[in-house]
Amino acid sequence: MKSFLSFCSAFILLVVFTATVPSAHAAPKLGLQAWTFRNLTLIETIDQASAFGVAHLQAYPGQKIGGDIPGNFYFGIPDADLKKILAHAKSKNVSIGSFGVITLNKPENWEKLFAFARSAGMKEIVTETTRETLLSLVPLAEKYKINVSLHNHPTPNIYQTPDLALAAINGFSSRFGVAADTGHWARSGVDPVAGLKLVGQRLHSLHFKDIAERGKRSRDVPFGTGTADLAGQLYQLRDSGFNGIAYIEYEHGSPDLVAEVASCVAFFNASLKASKKDLLAGLVSPDGFSTDVRQVYAEGRGQDSARWPVPEPLFTNDLSNADFTPDAWAFNAQGILTPSRDPAARHRGDIWTKESYGNFVINLEFRTQERTNSGVFIRSSDIVNWLNNSIEVQILQGNAAPTQVVGSVFDVAAPVR
Repeated sequence: MKSFLSFCSAFILLVVFTATVPSAHAAPKLGLQAWTFRNLTLIETIDQASAFGVAHLQAYPGQKIGGDIPGNFYFGIPDADLKKILAHAKSKNVSIGSFGVITLNKPENWEKLFAFARSAGMKEIVTETTRETLLSLVPLAEKYKINVSLHNHPTPNIYQTPDLALAAINGFSSRFGVAADTGHWARSGVDPVAGLKLVGQRLHSLHFKDIAERGKRSRDVPFGTGTADLAGQLYQLRDSGFNGIAYIEYEHGSPDLVAEVASCVAFFNASLKASKKDLLAGLVSPDGFSTDVRQVYAEGRGQDSARWPVPEPLFTNDLSNADFTPDAWAFNAQGILTPSRDPAARHRGDIWTKESYGNFVINLEFRTQERTNSGVFIRSSDIVNWLNNSIEVQILQGNAAPTQVVGSVFDVAAPVR
């Protein structure tokens, strides 16, 4: 049986990787939410942040302090103990600049919290309190020069979508803003990139996350390996000029927690070195991955490495190794394989390789017109009656069933990332 590759009438862009120049524009800073290491003490968490090279820590109420300091981290701890904590953090080049998520039932405790935050040198209190309570916090925020930021847990939550948080702080000064949890947005059905764009300049900080799949119970995964479009989030943050802190909050209690958080740090740092263009193009690899297939199948990767040749274009420039209706396809001046713009020719059919393949890897990018329905056909035994003799990797613009969306094996398997 011969194996063929075919492209339907889609706009195919052959990928070329180029060197990039790091952006000189404003960029977010990386921080760590201490809840990530809730099984450690605060002192141990500070040490772990330092080991990652992360300089910013968001503390949470009630974490055991550790070291030679008794009790839990909360307002009301003795000044001497707070000074010890801050001295240890400074020795590790870590700053505790934020506190939360916290919501208080007793109005008199809010001023105690603000006084504690100022004593600790914090710049932000993160909460999910009501708009009515926020009104009472206006004089405290000004008095202590501390920002108040609204967090969101997943549905159902008072601020489960960004528009609800924005409505709550409407009319307030810039001391009141949003501490977006982009993982919880995704779990609540909100596109994190769109949410960040909507919040705009009211964004104070964020819990920066990637999740395995969309849905309330989805777990955290290393940055760039999930469905929350971490590269798109970082692009939006940089494009909007955000230079605040994006805190890693890894809520999944993984047995490989340290290694997975280290992967998050590596992806974040690599993304800051990349240009915004490369971020948008998906050319920043998650830790342990590569965008260059030559690296994946390089020599020295095992006894089978020699079987994988250096990658080359599927079609020659003159299409001499392709089977298609004459004049229906051509490479344009930019090297893009394009269907004919002649109305009489553009629907004349598919383009097939004349080659046969055993095992293979194919990398491609494509761009389509509105309402396009196309696909990539593989393992075809008959290019005339291909419909029932091929496997189709779907290209379809718009909503569809999971086994019929872009990247699915049509009517067989949903795409995975």
